Amino acid sequence: MRFNELQRLLPEATQRMLTMQLRMLEGDGLVVRKVYPVAPPKVEYYLSELGEEMTPMLNMLCQFGTTYINNFTNESSQSSNKHA
Repeated sequence: MRFNELQRLLPEATQRMLTMQLRMLEGDGLVVRKVYPVAPPKVEYYLSELGEEMTPMLNMLCQFGTTYINNFTNESSQSSNKHA
């Protein structure tokens, strides 16, 4: 995936923050950075084998977070109704 594609997917992330995070993920062996020798420079990022192995766990964590947020929101609105 190209850097600009990632920026479009993460509009809240600054260019600096995205660059720092990608470098950290690359350093941890989770992301591979491929530089093509062309002008203008072309760089692509993709998950390494280790990063791919983490995908199921991250999906589970995302599902948990979504469920937690939905339950928390529902419980908050129900408790607000009790006090009204």
